[in-house]
Amino acid sequence: MRNLIDFLQRHSYWLVFLVLEVISLVSLFRFNHYQGSVFFTTANDAVGSIYQATSTVVSYFNLKEENVALEAENERLRQELLALKARQRAEESETEAVADSALLPYNLVGAQIVNATLHRSNNLLTINRGSADGIAPEMGVVCSRGVVGIVYLTSAHYSIVIPLLNTSSKVSCRLDSTNYFGTMQWRYGSPETSYVSGIPRHAKVKVGDIVETNGYSDIFPEGIPVGKVTKIGNSGDGLAYELTVRLFTDFATLRNVSVITDYRQPERHELEQYADSLINQSS
Repeated sequence: MRNLIDFLQRHSYWLVFLVLEVISLVSLFRFNHYQGSVFFTTANDAVGSIYQATSTVVSYFNLKEENVALEAENERLRQELLALKARQRAEESETEAVADSALLPYNLVGAQIVNATLHRSNNLLTINRGSADGIAPEMGVVCSRGVVGIVYLTSAHYSIVIPLLNTSSKVSCRLDSTNYFGTMQWRYGSPETSYVSGIPRHAKVKVGDIVETNGYSDIFPEGIPVGKVTKIGNSGDGLAYELTVRLFTDFATLRNVSVITDYRQPERHELEQYADSLINQSS
């Protein structure tokens, strides 16, 4: 207490000065309309700037949760779109059985990429979901824009994904406009571009055509977008087209993905394997 009194006595002139300044400013802004309006305008601007900065910081820390929610919503909308496409194809072909089978839902497990490479010939992605979450090898991985890759290895809580940006990756796909199908394979180079081979020369192809999965494998359902044709060329033997495709998935900024966990059809897979074994035995 003694120290406080000594402090006040030593700085009494400054304290009196500050009190008088406060009284003067309050009187000035309270009893003078113009000065008061200037003060409140300036104060509001300052407070508004502080609130805006605070809101920006809070929004930044909430961005991850918002991205996850948006990714889930995009996946839900994509499932609805695929279901509508399947129903339309069934109605056009007038086969109710096709409609029923094509509309079977599949589950998506959300995940985040925790490690990735982009500039190697055989790039890999690591996601934070594994066998404990129902993930297994040869499951398809997608994002809100389209195809990402295929699960390669899993542990309890992590999985390695072979993305489209891998020279060993091959995805069966088709042209949305004509349904002619081919195989997409990336070449070491741009992370934005891949190539589709095997499209017959009599197919009607044009720049801007959409490339999507064709559903021939038990990894990806049909109709998931992959990219857009930017250039039409010929294969080495001249018997087919070779298409340059700009990928929809932006791997440089990709963070949130989804794994298709229950699309595989064991009965179909076993039957195809059995057929292959019979052919091999006969040959």
